Amino acid sequence: MKKQRGTNNPVKVKKQSFKAYMRGHYDLYLLLLPAVLFTAVFAYIPMYGVLMAFQDYSPSRGIWGSAFVGLKHFEKFFSTYMAKQIITNTVVLAGYSLVVSFPFPVILALMLNYCVNKRFGKLVQTVTYMPYFISVMVLVGMMNIFFSTNYGVMNEILKAIGREPYSFMSSEASFRHMYVWSGIWQGTGYSSVIYFAALSGIDPTLYEAAELDGASKLQKIRYIDLPSIMPTVIIMLIMSAGSLMSVGFDKAYLMQNDRNSGVSEILSTYVYKVGLIDTRYSFSAAINLFNSGINFVILLVVNKISAKVGETSLW
Repeated sequence: MKKQRGTNNPVKVKKQSFKAYMRGHYDLYLLLLPAVLFTAVFAYIPMYGVLMAFQDYSPSRGIWGSAFVGLKHFEKFFSTYMAKQIITNTVVLAGYSLVVSFPFPVILALMLNYCVNKRFGKLVQTVTYMPYFISVMVLVGMMNIFFSTNYGVMNEILKAIGREPYSFMSSEASFRHMYVWSGIWQGTGYSSVIYFAALSGIDPTLYEAAELDGASKLQKIRYIDLPSIMPTVIIMLIMSAGSLMSVGFDKAYLMQNDRNSGVSEILSTYVYKVGLIDTRYSFSAAINLFNSGINFVILLVVNKISAKVGETSLW
């Protein structure tokens, strides 16, 4: 209800009915419908499967016929000698990957934004974008070739400078570095696209005013670019933190061997082994549910902190 200007008489604002609103915006909801159906079918409907974590699941009896055992499998996992090691490996690898890899796309986008030669900038963007399309299996195969002890390029360089060959792919000391930095090489160009798009939306008059004031490129980055793209950076950080514990299974499993399993055994690889190889379905479901719960809590905490500190959040 509004007051009419110059008078104290309130003016009633007619509220649009839901039917009238849908009649005027039905086309937008039709565009949204496939995404909603996809999410419902592949994300929400399968959620009933989490019941397996609280059962002694038997394929012959099914989910609804299997015996309910409560928190038995959670207690069993946390009582195993490997639980602490696996959780530690997952947290360290995920934290290392997030902290180290997150700034690189922002830095690349800022560099491309200030590239004077636009053709060279497009070439760099294409070259850095291309590794994203290499499959993880091919990437690990390339790493096995380049870092091979017998004929790898890196060990040939070490031999040329008088150093002994080093087993990069089988060493616990190098596993995390190999995992994280190969991911940076593969994903930096792709991840920088969203920041480059955010930078392209900045008002050009801000740069003109900064140049009139004699601002350097570093000052433009500090006072114009970073504040302008900070909401995007924070949203991407929250989304990355929300999947912190879900370290990529495929690359970790392909890089894993008997010599580096002390640091390469993470929750996702362990769930695969006990669930699909050992057919301990309920036990693996309990571990995976624990992993998802931790991710959900981290997402809530990071989103809450972001809302209070930076006034930017997912909701």
